[in-house]
This record gives sequence, C-alpha cells and structure tokens, in this order.
Amino acid sequence: MAVFLLQRLGTLLATLLAASLVVFGVLEVLPGNAAQVLLGPDAAPEAVVELTRQLGLDQPAWRRYLQWIAGLLQGDMGTSHAYGAPVAGLIAERMALTLPLALMAMALTTLLALAAGVYAAAHHNRPGDLATMALAQVGIAIPNFWFAILLILLFSVKLQWFAAGGFPGWSAEHGGGVLPALRALLLPAVALAVVQGAILARITRSAVLDVLREDFVRTARAKGLSRRAALWGHVLRNAMIPVVTVMGLQFANLLAGTIVVENVFYLPGLGRLIFQSIANRDLVVVRNCVMLLAAMVVLVNFVVDLLYALIDPRVQARGT
Repeated sequence: MAVFLLQRLGTLLATLLAASLVVFGVLEVLPGNAAQVLLGPDAAPEAVVELTRQLGLDQPAWRRYLQWIAGLLQGDMGTSHAYGAPVAGLIAERMALTLPLALMAMALTTLLALAAGVYAAAHHNRPGDLATMALAQVGIAIPNFWFAILLILLFSVKLQWFAAGGFPGWSAEHGGGVLPALRALLLPAVALAVVQGAILARITRSAVLDVLREDFVRTARAKGLSRRAALWGHVLRNAMIPVVTVMGLQFANLLAGTIVVENVFYLPGLGRLIFQSIANRDLVVVRNCVMLLAAMVVLVNFVVDLLYALIDPRVQARGT
C-alpha cells in the first residue's frame, strides 16, 4: 500500500506542476492589459506604463511564474488588482458558498443515480427500466443553465416557494443562517445534479448488469440469497469501480458548472468571482481560481485511486 500511495502522490505532484504551467501560459497569451482596464480607455500612456510597473507586469513571464509558484508554496496568492484585497481571502470567502453547493449537488447526484441505476438494472428490459433510461436520456440532453431557468420559473415565479436568487449567508446576524442558506442552494444544486445524475445512472445500470451476469451472483442466488440482498450486498460493491471513476470526473464538472449556475441564481460564489475577474482583466484572481479548481480535480482523482484500492485490493497488487 505504501508503494501504491507514493506512486499516486508522485503523479499528483507532476500533474499539479503541469497544470500550473498550462494555466499560467494560457492566461499570458490572452490579449489585453490589466493596467489599461483598471485606468480606463482614456488614461494617459504614462499612467498605464507606471501602473504596469507597479503591478509587476513588466517583468519577464518566467520570473512572474516562479514568483507565483513561490507565493503559492508560502500560502500567498498575491493581491487582486480590481478588489485591492488578498486573493486568498477573496477565494476563501467565495468557497464558503461554492464548496457546499458542489457537495450538495454531488450528494443529490449520487442518491439519484444509484437509486435509478440499480432500479433500472433490477428491472432490465421491463417498463421501469425503459422509462428510467428515457428520463436519463432527457436529463443528459438538458443544459444545466437552461434547467436552472426552468426551476426559477416554476418554483420561484409560479409557485413562489423559493427566492429567484441571492444568498442570505451562513450567519444568522443579517437574516441568514444554516437553514435559509441551504434553502437558497437547493435549486442551484438540483440544476447541477440532474444532468450529472442522468449520466451516472446510465453508468450504474451498465455496471450492475455486467456484475449480475457473473458466476458468483448465480452461486449466491442458488444458495438461497434473495435477489435484493444479492443486489445490494454483493453486486453493487463489485460494480462501484466504474461508478466511482465517473463520480470523480463529475465532481470536476460540478465545480465547472457552478460558474454558470451561480450567475443564473446571482450567487456570490467562486464561479461569479471568476466571471467578474475575467471581465475586469484581473488575471491574478483568475489564475489562482483556475489553479485551485485544477488542484481540486487532481485531488479528487487521487482520492478515487485510493477508493479503488479499498474497493478492490487487486488494484494495489497490480500497482495501477
């Protein structure tokens, strides 16, 4: 297990290094000047040059990259050009909304997908299976931002059960609190979960059907084990490896999807911060936000690899 863990840690660090090079390089080739954006189109050229120097944008790219990496290793993400505040503080403030939203959406995705996928596999080629897969196909075809708008029209405008947007905060001091905050995140989480849940349900169904055809399942049934007990006690665990793989990838999709959904519901999360920073040409914030999302994706994949080893010990033996 120690060798397996060291191999995965090495892969994680190498992936993070490659991701940092890609993120920095892509943002460097984008057109525009942060100093010009901050000062406005009518600013004097001398003022633009001076602000460019103050922001350190006149230095070579390789030097700014090394300074950025050195700052990250020390926990310093720099200062936002547009907000004039530490980037780490801005991200921490926005992650207090985005991370719970992504986790809530992932929980809804998992519950929806496992229930639908196992049900469809247990009723293979019967009306329940066909109806479930038809609904899943519809869910896959729906863009999450369009579904978010439909949820607002139905539950906020028509039924008036939820607010159309905004976030009251986690603190009860200003009219917020845990329950009002979770209530405000419910519709965005559903908008994110439906599409991902539809994909995962189809994967779960296929994986469960493959395991149901294995000899050990027939042996367990021949020994008197009920179909329900065999399905939930033996089949599902052996079908979880492809499901866990997709779940890891879906968490990355959920984080990316928050950028659009947060803007639809006007939520002050990380996605809205990225959107506003791109508009302001605040590349310091954009760079660190994108790198954070990339690091979270890599970390999730690392956790998925560890779950492989726990679900199926043969993964450790193969060292893959």
